[in-house]
Amino acid sequence: MSSPSSSGGSGNRSFPPPILLKIFNIIFTLVLTLLGLTAVTFIIGRVMPVDPVVAIVGDRASKEVYDAMFLELGLDKSILEQYFIFLKKTLHGDFGKSIGTARPVLDDLLHFFPATLELATIATFLGILFGVPMGVIAAVKQGKWIDHVVRVIGLFGYSVPIFWLALVGLLVFYARLEWLPGPGRIEVYYDGIVDPITGVILIDSAWQGEWEVFENAFSHLILPSLMLATFALAYIARMTRSFMLDQLSQEYVLTARVKGLSELSVIWRHAFRNVLVQLITIIGLTYASLLEGSVLTETVFSWPGIGQYITSSLFNADMNAVIGGTVVVGICFVGINMISDFLYKMVDPRTR
Repeated sequence: MSSPSSSGGSGNRSFPPPILLKIFNIIFTLVLTLLGLTAVTFIIGRVMPVDPVVAIVGDRASKEVYDAMFLELGLDKSILEQYFIFLKKTLHGDFGKSIGTARPVLDDLLHFFPATLELATIATFLGILFGVPMGVIAAVKQGKWIDHVVRVIGLFGYSVPIFWLALVGLLVFYARLEWLPGPGRIEVYYDGIVDPITGVILIDSAWQGEWEVFENAFSHLILPSLMLATFALAYIARMTRSFMLDQLSQEYVLTARVKGLSELSVIWRHAFRNVLVQLITIIGLTYASLLEGSVLTETVFSWPGIGQYITSSLFNADMNAVIGGTVVVGICFVGINMISDFLYKMVDPRTR
């Protein structure tokens, strides 16, 4: 007579499997977030005190032209009907045409977004490269002079307006010292030499062996990325210091030191590993904020990124471009948060 536990090997299996439930939850959360984002963005774009018809045809157009464009845009329908039409087009990658560029908004986004991605990625990398060690050292040397220096740097980078810092950087390093090139992503005479495969000039120029273009693009990238990295560095350093101070006060750190482990081992192999989960979340949020919040840096340096594109579109009442750009930024936020969740589950098995 077989026991109940051996009567069926599948008796203890749950259906559906946990992995399918996790995938379903991720997809459901992603769809729900994007639906909410598109709905809020679309409604705000429609209720703003801006007439999209006038923005297209001008304020001197005849009533017949105005009415024809009004019907073409579907503004005679209710906001709910307009939203569902917009949602259907969005699912097919159609955000409409931009008033400013007279091109499909999707083409504009594919052109401008890689520039922002390039700038924000390098700025975030610099923030991690310098901010994490600075935060760890400040926590280990709490109350010492180096801790005060790191805290002052963090306060400076977190509180100084980025546009002022960018203007000072241009004045000093471009206008006075002439160490670095001025605004723009690349010199005009290099424009068009590299085929835009990915849209990221550094990658495309290196891939195609155009090293002069690579050098010129890299030199233009140094100053804006450094200015933008000050915020990332300050935030990451401050949060790393706070997380490390909390871990260094735990009993397991005292136990590790009593056992005779080296200070480097105690700090990096034990204390730092326990702050990685929190740190990954902070880095993800910093990266996402730089992707959508670099508009002032892009404006000062004439950087053709998505932040400048959305801002100029907003001033020109180009709501198709504004809505399309906002949706792309929202997708980036959701995507980066999902990647952060995946990474800290890899780092800390307890969160799986």
